Amino acid sequence: MAGKTTSKAKPAAYDYDLFIIGAGSGGVRAARVAASFGARVAIAEEYRVGGTCVIRGCVPKKMLVYGAHFAEDLEDCSHFGWSIGEKRFDWKVLRDNVLKDVDRLNAAYTDTLGNAGVKIVPERAELVGPHEVSLASGATVTARNILIATGARPHVPDCPGWELGITSNEAFHLDSIPPRVLIAGGGYIANEFAGIFRKFGSKVTIMTRGDQMLRSYDEALRERLLHISMLKGIAFRFHAEFEGIEKVKGGLRVAMTGHDPIEVDCVLFATGRVPNTEGLGLEKAGVELGETGAITVDRFSKTNVDHIHAVGDVTNRVQLTPVAIREGQAYAETVFGKKPSAVDHSCIPAAVFSHPPLCGVGLTEKQARQKLGAVKVYQSDFRPMKNVLAGREERALYKMVCDESDRIVGIHMIGPEAPEIMQMAAVAVKAGLSKADFDATTAIHPTMAEELVLLR
Repeated sequence: MAGKTTSKAKPAAYDYDLFIIGAGSGGVRAARVAASFGARVAIAEEYRVGGTCVIRGCVPKKMLVYGAHFAEDLEDCSHFGWSIGEKRFDWKVLRDNVLKDVDRLNAAYTDTLGNAGVKIVPERAELVGPHEVSLASGATVTARNILIATGARPHVPDCPGWELGITSNEAFHLDSIPPRVLIAGGGYIANEFAGIFRKFGSKVTIMTRGDQMLRSYDEALRERLLHISMLKGIAFRFHAEFEGIEKVKGGLRVAMTGHDPIEVDCVLFATGRVPNTEGLGLEKAGVELGETGAITVDRFSKTNVDHIHAVGDVTNRVQLTPVAIREGQAYAETVFGKKPSAVDHSCIPAAVFSHPPLCGVGLTEKQARQKLGAVKVYQSDFRPMKNVLAGREERALYKMVCDESDRIVGIHMIGPEAPEIMQMAAVAVKAGLSKADFDATTAIHPTMAEELVLLR
Protein backbone atom coordinates (compact mmCIF):
# COMPACT_ATOMS: atom_id res chain seq x y z
CA MET A 1 0.00 0.00 0.00
CA ALA A 2 0.97 3.64 -0.27
CA GLY A 3 2.93 5.30 2.48
CA LYS A 4 1.12 5.96 5.72
CA THR A 5 -0.67 9.26 6.21
CA THR A 6 -0.15 10.65 9.67
CA SER A 7 -2.03 13.33 11.53
CA LYS A 8 -1.37 15.54 14.52
CA ALA A 9 -4.23 14.81 16.88
CA LYS A 10 -5.25 17.24 19.58
CA PRO A 11 -4.09 16.31 23.07
CA ALA A 12 -7.67 16.70 24.34
CA ALA A 13 -9.85 13.60 24.67
CA TYR A 14 -11.93 12.54 21.69
CA ASP A 15 -15.71 12.46 21.84
CA TYR A 16 -15.68 8.76 20.95
CA ASP A 17 -13.22 5.91 20.80
CA LEU A 18 -14.93 4.75 17.60
CA PHE A 19 -17.22 6.53 15.17
CA ILE A 20 -18.79 4.38 12.47
CA ILE A 21 -20.35 5.76 9.30
CA GLY A 22 -22.98 3.31 8.06
CA ALA A 23 -25.23 1.02 10.11
CA GLY A 24 -25.33 -1.99 7.81
CA SER A 25 -24.33 -5.54 8.68
CA GLY A 26 -20.62 -4.82 9.03
CA GLY A 27 -20.99 -1.53 10.88
CA VAL A 28 -23.54 -2.89 13.35
CA ARG A 29 -21.39 -5.91 14.20
CA ALA A 30 -18.28 -3.77 14.66
CA ALA A 31 -20.18 -1.32 16.87
CA ARG A 32 -21.63 -3.99 19.12
CA VAL A 33 -18.38 -5.90 19.56
CA ALA A 34 -16.27 -2.76 20.08
CA ALA A 35 -18.73 -1.58 22.73
CA SER A 36 -18.46 -4.96 24.47
CA PHE A 37 -14.73 -4.26 24.87
CA GLY A 38 -15.57 -1.01 26.67
CA ALA A 39 -15.18 1.41 23.76
CA ARG A 40 -17.29 4.55 23.50
CA VAL A 41 -19.02 3.99 20.17
CA ALA A 42 -21.32 6.04 17.96
CA ILE A 43 -22.74 4.98 14.62
CA ALA A 44 -24.27 7.30 12.02
CA GLU A 45 -26.96 6.16 9.59
CA GLU A 46 -28.89 8.52 7.34
CA TYR A 47 -31.62 6.03 6.38
CA ARG A 48 -32.46 2.98 8.50
CA VAL A 49 -30.44 0.67 10.72
CA GLY A 50 -29.76 -2.71 9.10
CA GLY A 51 -28.26 -1.78 5.76
CA THR A 52 -28.88 -3.22 2.33
CA CYS A 53 -29.27 -6.84 3.42
CA VAL A 54 -31.96 -6.23 5.99
CA ILE A 55 -33.79 -3.25 4.48
CA ARG A 56 -33.65 -3.71 0.69
CA GLY A 57 -31.59 -6.77 -0.10
CA CYS A 58 -31.13 -10.41 0.74
CA VAL A 59 -33.64 -10.69 3.60
CA PRO A 60 -36.74 -9.18 1.93
CA LYS A 61 -35.71 -10.76 -1.39
CA LYS A 62 -35.55 -14.22 0.21
CA MET A 63 -39.09 -13.65 1.49
CA LEU A 64 -40.19 -12.95 -2.09
CA VAL A 65 -38.42 -16.14 -3.15
CA TYR A 66 -40.42 -18.08 -0.57
CA GLY A 67 -43.61 -16.49 -1.89
CA ALA A 68 -42.70 -17.41 -5.45
CA HIS A 69 -42.09 -21.06 -4.52
CA PHE A 70 -45.77 -21.47 -3.66
CA ALA A 71 -46.60 -21.13 -7.35
CA GLU A 72 -45.03 -24.51 -8.12
CA ASP A 73 -46.07 -26.07 -4.81
CA LEU A 74 -49.70 -25.29 -5.55
CA GLU A 75 -49.32 -26.81 -9.01
CA ASP A 76 -47.71 -29.95 -7.62
CA CYS A 77 -49.89 -30.52 -4.57
CA SER A 78 -52.59 -32.41 -6.49
CA HIS A 79 -50.07 -35.20 -7.17
CA PHE A 80 -49.74 -35.54 -3.41
CA GLY A 81 -53.49 -35.83 -2.86
CA TRP A 82 -54.34 -32.21 -2.09
CA SER A 83 -57.25 -30.44 -3.72
CA ILE A 84 -56.97 -26.67 -3.57
CA GLY A 85 -59.76 -24.32 -4.62
CA GLU A 86 -59.30 -21.32 -6.83
CA LYS A 87 -55.76 -19.99 -6.60
CA ARG A 88 -55.17 -16.25 -6.51
CA PHE A 89 -52.00 -14.30 -5.78
CA ASP A 90 -52.19 -10.89 -4.10
CA TRP A 91 -48.90 -9.04 -4.52
CA LYS A 92 -49.84 -6.28 -2.10
CA VAL A 93 -50.40 -8.75 0.73
CA LEU A 94 -46.94 -10.24 0.28
CA ARG A 95 -45.29 -6.87 -0.29
CA ASP A 96 -46.83 -5.30 2.80
CA ASN A 97 -46.04 -8.32 4.99
CA VAL A 98 -42.43 -8.25 3.83
CA LEU A 99 -42.11 -4.53 4.48
CA LYS A 100 -43.69 -5.03 7.90
CA ASP A 101 -41.04 -7.59 8.76
CA VAL A 102 -38.35 -5.21 7.53
CA ASP A 103 -39.71 -2.71 10.05
CA ARG A 104 -39.44 -5.37 12.74
CA LEU A 105 -35.83 -6.11 11.83
CA ASN A 106 -34.97 -2.42 11.72
CA ALA A 107 -36.32 -2.05 15.26
CA ALA A 108 -34.47 -5.18 16.41
CA TYR A 109 -31.15 -3.93 15.07
CA THR A 110 -31.76 -0.54 16.67
CA ASP A 111 -32.53 -2.16 20.03
CA THR A 112 -29.44 -4.35 19.79
CA LEU A 113 -27.20 -1.33 19.36
CA GLY A 114 -28.93 0.56 22.14
CA ASN A 115 -28.64 -2.37 24.53
CA ALA A 116 -24.93 -2.58 23.73
CA GLY A 117 -24.48 1.07 24.72
CA VAL A 118 -23.88 2.34 21.19
CA LYS A 119 -25.10 5.85 20.40
CA ILE A 120 -27.10 5.94 17.17
CA VAL A 121 -26.81 9.16 15.17
CA PRO A 122 -29.74 9.20 12.67
CA GLU A 123 -28.20 11.55 10.13
CA ARG A 124 -25.65 11.72 7.36
CA ALA A 125 -22.01 12.01 8.39
CA GLU A 126 -18.84 12.86 6.51
CA LEU A 127 -15.20 13.29 7.33
CA VAL A 128 -13.84 16.83 7.58
CA GLY A 129 -10.44 15.82 8.94
CA PRO A 130 -8.47 12.76 10.03
CA HIS A 131 -10.31 12.57 13.35
CA GLU A 132 -13.29 14.86 12.73
CA VAL A 133 -16.77 13.99 11.48
CA SER A 134 -19.37 16.55 10.44
CA LEU A 135 -23.06 15.70 10.85
CA ALA A 136 -25.95 16.89 8.70
CA SER A 137 -27.29 18.81 11.70
CA GLY A 138 -24.16 20.97 11.65
CA ALA A 139 -22.50 19.42 14.67
CA THR A 140 -18.93 18.13 14.56
CA VAL A 141 -17.64 15.21 16.62
CA THR A 142 -14.19 13.72 17.05
CA ALA A 143 -13.13 10.10 17.27
CA ARG A 144 -9.89 8.30 17.97
CA ASN A 145 -10.84 5.65 15.41
CA ILE A 146 -13.17 5.85 12.41
CA LEU A 147 -14.77 2.96 10.52
CA ILE A 148 -16.37 3.38 7.09
CA ALA A 149 -19.15 0.86 6.49
CA THR A 150 -21.40 2.63 3.98
CA GLY A 151 -21.94 -0.35 1.68
CA ALA A 152 -22.83 -0.10 -1.98
CA ARG A 153 -25.74 0.88 -4.21
CA PRO A 154 -27.17 -0.49 -7.48
CA HIS A 155 -25.36 0.56 -10.63
CA VAL A 156 -27.56 2.25 -13.24
CA PRO A 157 -26.43 2.12 -16.89
CA ASP A 158 -25.78 5.44 -18.58
CA CYS A 159 -28.20 5.40 -21.50
CA PRO A 160 -30.98 7.65 -22.80
CA GLY A 161 -34.10 7.11 -20.70
CA TRP A 162 -32.30 5.44 -17.78
CA GLU A 163 -34.58 7.32 -15.39
CA LEU A 164 -37.51 5.22 -16.62
CA GLY A 165 -36.04 2.07 -15.10
CA ILE A 166 -35.90 0.84 -11.51
CA THR A 167 -33.35 -1.03 -9.39
CA SER A 168 -33.77 -3.77 -6.83
CA ASN A 169 -34.31 -1.03 -4.23
CA GLU A 170 -37.60 0.01 -5.83
CA ALA A 171 -38.70 -3.54 -6.73
CA PHE A 172 -39.83 -4.17 -3.16
CA HIS A 173 -42.25 -1.23 -3.30
CA LEU A 174 -44.03 -1.80 -6.62
CA ASP A 175 -47.77 -1.13 -6.62
CA SER A 176 -48.40 -4.19 -8.77
CA ILE A 177 -46.57 -6.97 -10.58
CA PRO A 178 -45.70 -5.74 -14.08
CA PRO A 179 -47.00 -8.04 -16.85
CA ARG A 180 -43.77 -7.68 -18.86
CA VAL A 181 -40.36 -7.24 -17.22
CA LEU A 182 -36.94 -6.71 -18.77
CA ILE A 183 -34.10 -7.40 -16.33
CA ALA A 184 -30.65 -6.11 -17.26
CA GLY A 185 -27.75 -8.08 -15.84
CA GLY A 186 -26.31 -11.56 -15.69
CA GLY A 187 -25.54 -11.86 -11.99
CA TYR A 188 -27.33 -13.24 -8.97
CA ILE A 189 -29.70 -10.29 -8.52
CA ALA A 190 -30.91 -10.54 -12.13
CA ASN A 191 -31.51 -14.28 -11.96
CA GLU A 192 -33.20 -14.16 -8.57
CA PHE A 193 -35.66 -11.46 -9.57
CA ALA A 194 -36.26 -13.21 -12.90
CA GLY A 195 -37.45 -16.29 -11.03
CA ILE A 196 -39.54 -14.22 -8.62
CA PHE A 197 -41.33 -12.19 -11.29
CA ARG A 198 -41.86 -15.23 -13.50
CA LYS A 199 -43.57 -17.17 -10.71
CA PHE A 200 -45.74 -14.16 -9.96
CA GLY A 201 -46.98 -14.24 -13.55
CA SER A 202 -44.74 -11.78 -15.40
CA LYS A 203 -43.31 -12.39 -18.84
CA VAL A 204 -39.58 -12.06 -18.11
CA THR A 205 -36.64 -11.30 -20.37
CA ILE A 206 -33.04 -11.13 -19.14
CA MET A 207 -30.54 -9.12 -21.18
CA THR A 208 -26.82 -9.10 -20.54
CA ARG A 209 -23.89 -7.64 -22.42
CA GLY A 210 -21.86 -10.84 -22.04
CA ASP A 211 -22.23 -14.32 -23.49
CA GLN A 212 -23.06 -16.03 -20.21
CA MET A 213 -24.61 -15.44 -16.81
CA LEU A 214 -23.30 -16.10 -13.31
CA ARG A 215 -19.76 -16.33 -14.63
CA SER A 216 -18.21 -17.02 -11.21
CA TYR A 217 -20.14 -20.29 -10.82
CA ASP A 218 -19.36 -23.70 -12.25
CA GLU A 219 -20.13 -23.94 -15.97
CA ALA A 220 -22.27 -27.06 -15.69
CA LEU A 221 -24.50 -25.40 -13.09
CA ARG A 222 -24.84 -22.25 -15.18
CA GLU A 223 -25.88 -24.26 -18.20
CA ARG A 224 -28.38 -26.25 -16.14
CA LEU A 225 -29.99 -23.09 -14.72
CA LEU A 226 -30.18 -21.52 -18.19
CA HIS A 227 -31.90 -24.62 -19.56
CA ILE A 228 -34.39 -24.83 -16.69
CA SER A 229 -35.08 -21.08 -16.77
CA MET A 230 -35.90 -21.23 -20.47
CA LEU A 231 -38.26 -24.16 -19.87
CA LYS A 232 -39.98 -22.05 -17.21
CA GLY A 233 -40.56 -19.34 -19.81
CA ILE A 234 -37.75 -16.88 -19.11
CA ALA A 235 -36.24 -15.42 -22.29
CA PHE A 236 -32.58 -14.42 -22.64
CA ARG A 237 -30.78 -11.88 -24.80
CA PHE A 238 -27.00 -12.13 -24.73
CA HIS A 239 -24.48 -9.64 -26.19
CA ALA A 240 -27.00 -6.87 -25.60
CA GLU A 241 -26.35 -3.34 -24.36
CA PHE A 242 -28.82 -0.48 -23.90
CA GLU A 243 -29.25 2.00 -26.71
CA GLY A 244 -32.19 3.75 -25.10
CA ILE A 245 -35.45 3.49 -23.17
CA GLU A 246 -38.52 5.52 -24.10
CA LYS A 247 -42.15 5.71 -23.11
CA VAL A 248 -44.65 4.40 -25.63
CA LYS A 249 -48.35 3.78 -25.50
CA GLY A 250 -48.91 1.05 -22.94
CA GLY A 251 -45.36 0.71 -21.66
CA LEU A 252 -41.67 1.18 -22.38
CA ARG A 253 -39.75 0.54 -25.58
CA VAL A 254 -36.17 -0.65 -25.07
CA ALA A 255 -33.63 -0.53 -27.87
CA MET A 256 -30.49 -2.63 -27.53
CA THR A 257 -27.51 -3.72 -29.55
CA GLY A 258 -27.68 -6.99 -31.45
CA HIS A 259 -31.41 -7.52 -30.96
CA ASP A 260 -34.75 -6.12 -32.00
CA PRO A 261 -36.37 -3.57 -29.66
CA ILE A 262 -38.66 -4.94 -26.98
CA GLU A 263 -41.73 -3.43 -25.33
CA VAL A 264 -42.17 -4.03 -21.61
CA ASP A 265 -43.90 -2.54 -18.60
CA CYS A 266 -40.86 -2.43 -16.33
CA VAL A 267 -37.08 -2.29 -16.76
CA LEU A 268 -35.11 -3.54 -13.76
CA PHE A 269 -31.40 -2.70 -13.62
CA ALA A 270 -29.35 -5.46 -11.96
CA THR A 271 -25.99 -4.52 -13.43
CA GLY A 272 -23.76 -4.63 -10.39
CA ARG A 273 -23.22 -2.47 -7.33
CA VAL A 274 -21.14 0.66 -6.75
CA PRO A 275 -19.30 1.40 -3.46
CA ASN A 276 -20.81 4.34 -1.54
CA THR A 277 -17.71 6.52 -1.23
CA GLU A 278 -18.93 9.78 -2.78
CA GLY A 279 -19.56 12.69 -0.45
CA LEU A 280 -17.91 11.06 2.56
CA GLY A 281 -15.02 13.52 2.69
CA LEU A 282 -12.49 10.72 2.39
CA GLU A 283 -10.07 13.00 0.56
CA LYS A 284 -10.11 15.41 3.51
CA ALA A 285 -8.86 12.62 5.74
CA GLY A 286 -6.33 11.42 3.18
CA VAL A 287 -8.02 8.06 2.51
CA GLU A 288 -7.09 6.51 -0.82
CA LEU A 289 -9.53 4.85 -3.22
CA GLY A 290 -8.94 2.17 -5.83
CA GLU A 291 -9.77 2.34 -9.54
CA THR A 292 -13.40 1.29 -9.00
CA GLY A 293 -13.99 3.92 -6.33
CA ALA A 294 -13.82 1.37 -3.53
CA ILE A 295 -11.74 1.96 -0.42
CA THR A 296 -8.45 0.09 -0.54
CA VAL A 297 -7.69 -1.77 2.68
CA ASP A 298 -5.17 -4.30 3.96
CA ARG A 299 -5.96 -7.72 5.45
CA PHE A 300 -6.89 -6.04 8.75
CA SER A 301 -9.36 -3.65 7.02
CA LYS A 302 -7.00 -0.70 7.53
CA THR A 303 -6.82 2.07 4.95
CA ASN A 304 -3.65 4.04 4.23
CA VAL A 305 -4.55 6.12 7.31
CA ASP A 306 -3.67 4.21 10.47
CA HIS A 307 -6.79 4.96 12.51
CA ILE A 308 -9.33 4.77 9.64
CA HIS A 309 -10.65 1.38 8.59
CA ALA A 310 -13.37 0.14 6.25
CA VAL A 311 -15.44 -3.06 6.03
CA GLY A 312 -18.08 -4.52 3.78
CA ASP A 313 -19.20 -3.62 0.28
CA VAL A 314 -17.51 -0.22 0.34
CA THR A 315 -14.09 -1.90 0.16
CA ASN A 316 -12.19 -3.56 -2.67
CA ARG A 317 -12.99 -7.07 -1.47
CA VAL A 318 -16.05 -9.35 -1.51
CA GLN A 319 -19.58 -7.90 -1.59
CA LEU A 320 -21.44 -10.38 0.60
CA THR A 321 -23.27 -9.74 3.86
CA PRO A 322 -21.68 -12.59 5.87
CA VAL A 323 -18.27 -11.34 4.76
CA ALA A 324 -19.06 -7.82 5.98
CA ILE A 325 -20.17 -9.22 9.34
CA ARG A 326 -16.95 -11.21 9.75
CA GLU A 327 -14.90 -8.17 8.76
CA GLY A 328 -16.71 -6.03 11.32
CA GLN A 329 -16.10 -8.64 14.01
CA ALA A 330 -12.42 -8.99 13.10
CA TYR A 331 -11.94 -5.21 13.06
CA ALA A 332 -13.36 -4.78 16.57
CA GLU A 333 -11.33 -7.70 17.92
CA THR A 334 -8.15 -6.31 16.36
CA VAL A 335 -8.45 -2.66 17.40
CA PHE A 336 -10.37 -2.90 20.67
CA GLY A 337 -9.94 -6.51 21.77
CA LYS A 338 -6.18 -6.39 21.16
CA LYS A 339 -6.52 -9.71 19.33
CA PRO A 340 -5.27 -9.25 15.76
CA SER A 341 -7.80 -10.95 13.49
CA ALA A 342 -7.89 -11.07 9.70
CA VAL A 343 -10.71 -12.55 7.63
CA ASP A 344 -9.79 -15.34 5.24
CA HIS A 345 -11.44 -14.35 1.96
CA SER A 346 -10.65 -17.63 0.27
CA CYS A 347 -13.11 -20.51 0.03
CA ILE A 348 -16.23 -18.37 0.58
CA PRO A 349 -19.50 -20.23 -0.08
CA ALA A 350 -22.12 -18.36 -2.07
CA ALA A 351 -25.62 -19.03 -3.39
CA VAL A 352 -28.06 -17.74 -5.97
CA PHE A 353 -31.69 -18.05 -4.89
CA SER A 354 -32.93 -18.64 -8.39
CA HIS A 355 -35.54 -21.23 -9.36
CA PRO A 356 -34.01 -23.70 -8.61
CA PRO A 357 -31.21 -22.27 -6.47
CA LEU A 358 -27.57 -22.95 -7.16
CA CYS A 359 -24.51 -22.58 -4.96
CA GLY A 360 -20.83 -23.30 -4.76
CA VAL A 361 -17.73 -23.19 -2.60
CA GLY A 362 -14.08 -23.41 -3.55
CA LEU A 363 -12.74 -23.91 -7.07
CA THR A 364 -14.96 -24.63 -10.04
CA GLU A 365 -13.90 -27.48 -12.31
CA LYS A 366 -12.40 -25.03 -14.81
CA GLN A 367 -10.54 -23.09 -12.12
CA ALA A 368 -9.22 -26.29 -10.60
CA ARG A 369 -7.86 -27.53 -13.92
CA GLN A 370 -6.19 -24.18 -14.58
CA LYS A 371 -4.65 -24.03 -11.12
CA LEU A 372 -3.92 -27.67 -10.32
CA GLY A 373 -3.70 -29.38 -13.70
CA ALA A 374 -5.05 -32.88 -13.20
CA VAL A 375 -8.21 -33.06 -11.08
CA LYS A 376 -10.87 -35.60 -10.25
CA VAL A 377 -14.53 -34.73 -10.71
CA TYR A 378 -17.40 -36.67 -9.15
CA GLN A 379 -21.01 -35.82 -9.81
CA SER A 380 -24.61 -36.88 -9.45
CA ASP A 381 -27.25 -35.84 -11.97
CA PHE A 382 -30.61 -36.86 -10.56
CA ARG A 383 -34.29 -36.01 -10.34
CA PRO A 384 -35.34 -35.11 -6.77
CA MET A 385 -37.99 -37.43 -5.35
CA LYS A 386 -40.53 -34.63 -5.03
CA ASN A 387 -40.14 -33.78 -8.71
CA VAL A 388 -40.62 -37.42 -9.68
CA LEU A 389 -43.99 -37.70 -7.97
CA ALA A 390 -45.04 -34.26 -9.21
CA GLY A 391 -44.23 -35.23 -12.77
CA ARG A 392 -41.54 -32.58 -13.18
CA GLU A 393 -38.54 -33.42 -15.35
CA GLU A 394 -36.36 -30.82 -13.62
CA ARG A 395 -33.08 -32.39 -12.52
CA ALA A 396 -30.56 -31.51 -9.82
CA LEU A 397 -26.79 -31.63 -10.30
CA TYR A 398 -24.14 -32.02 -7.60
CA LYS A 399 -20.41 -31.83 -8.37
CA MET A 400 -17.36 -32.48 -6.24
CA VAL A 401 -13.95 -31.35 -7.50
CA CYS A 402 -10.84 -32.93 -5.96
CA ASP A 403 -7.10 -32.67 -6.48
CA GLU A 404 -5.00 -35.73 -7.32
CA SER A 405 -4.81 -36.70 -3.64
CA ASP A 406 -8.64 -36.65 -3.45
CA ARG A 407 -8.66 -33.56 -1.24
CA ILE A 408 -11.89 -31.68 -1.98
CA VAL A 409 -11.21 -28.27 -3.53
CA GLY A 410 -14.75 -27.41 -4.59
CA ILE A 411 -18.39 -28.44 -4.26
CA HIS A 412 -21.13 -27.10 -6.54
CA MET A 413 -24.86 -27.81 -6.52
CA ILE A 414 -28.09 -26.82 -8.23
CA GLY A 415 -31.41 -28.14 -7.03
CA PRO A 416 -34.11 -27.68 -4.38
CA GLU A 417 -32.73 -26.44 -1.04
CA ALA A 418 -29.15 -26.67 -2.34
CA PRO A 419 -27.94 -23.63 -0.31
CA GLU A 420 -29.23 -25.22 2.91
CA ILE A 421 -27.11 -28.30 2.17
CA MET A 422 -24.12 -26.28 1.02
CA GLN A 423 -23.56 -24.57 4.36
CA MET A 424 -22.31 -27.76 5.99
CA ALA A 425 -20.56 -28.95 2.84
CA ALA A 426 -18.60 -25.69 2.88
CA VAL A 427 -17.27 -26.55 6.33
CA ALA A 428 -15.83 -29.76 4.91
CA VAL A 429 -14.13 -27.95 2.03
CA LYS A 430 -12.76 -25.26 4.34
CA ALA A 431 -11.42 -27.97 6.67
CA GLY A 432 -9.59 -29.67 3.78
CA LEU A 433 -11.44 -32.98 4.01
CA SER A 434 -11.09 -35.64 1.34
CA LYS A 435 -13.61 -37.54 -0.70
CA ALA A 436 -12.77 -40.56 1.42
CA ASP A 437 -14.13 -38.68 4.44
CA PHE A 438 -17.43 -38.22 2.62
CA ASP A 439 -17.44 -41.85 1.45
CA ALA A 440 -16.96 -43.02 5.03
CA THR A 441 -20.00 -41.06 6.22
CA THR A 442 -23.29 -42.92 6.37
CA ALA A 443 -26.03 -41.44 4.20
CA ILE A 444 -29.30 -40.06 5.57
CA HIS A 445 -31.90 -41.75 3.39
CA PRO A 446 -33.97 -40.64 1.60
CA THR A 447 -32.58 -37.12 1.20
CA MET A 448 -31.04 -35.08 -1.57
CA ALA A 449 -28.05 -34.36 0.65
CA GLU A 450 -27.08 -38.03 0.72
CA GLU A 451 -25.93 -37.69 -2.87
CA LEU A 452 -22.82 -35.92 -1.52
CA VAL A 453 -21.65 -39.07 0.27
CA LEU A 454 -22.59 -41.38 -2.61
CA LEU A 455 -20.82 -39.57 -5.47
CA ARG A 456 -19.06 -41.71 -8.05
